Amino acid sequence: MDISTLLMIGAASLLLAAVYIKAPDAAGRALKDSITLMIEIMPRIAAAFVIAGLIQAIVPQEIIARWMGKESGTKGIFIGMILGTLTPGGPMMQFPIVASLYKSGIGIGPLVSYLTAWSVLGFQRVIMWEIPFLGAPVVLVRLIASALFPLLAGWFSEFLWGKLKL
Repeated sequence: MDISTLLMIGAASLLLAAVYIKAPDAAGRALKDSITLMIEIMPRIAAAFVIAGLIQAIVPQEIIARWMGKESGTKGIFIGMILGTLTPGGPMMQFPIVASLYKSGIGIGPLVSYLTAWSVLGFQRVIMWEIPFLGAPVVLVRLIASALFPLLAGWFSEFLWGKLKL
């Protein structure tokens, strides 16, 4: 078990104890709600890991290395940005996929560009949430103002990776 898992278990235990001390009845309901939520989310997480494994099996490492590998440079960073912008799904879907790509040889620049584009420019979120709540003019300005961030993050991460020799 890694440190982040231990920290999450510790935080959950402390919060459960605090709720139990303050309102014992609420602790039972909170625990029941948490288990219900976990049961609802587990199929999504399982599907994400299956998809990540299939991507790793289907997409040859040579293709990832050629288009988005360590030596792909700006081309790989740009492809990472496009794929990150277009890939739907939340963190439960993205991080298993990104971990699979990383194991398959994606370079740090394309990886960071992908994640940055997914979080800053994500097409699904723009269509489903931003335009309905903020309106097209605000979203357009935000997208234009944010458009270079994935590229800059990809280039800067490659620079840092090289300097820090990670």
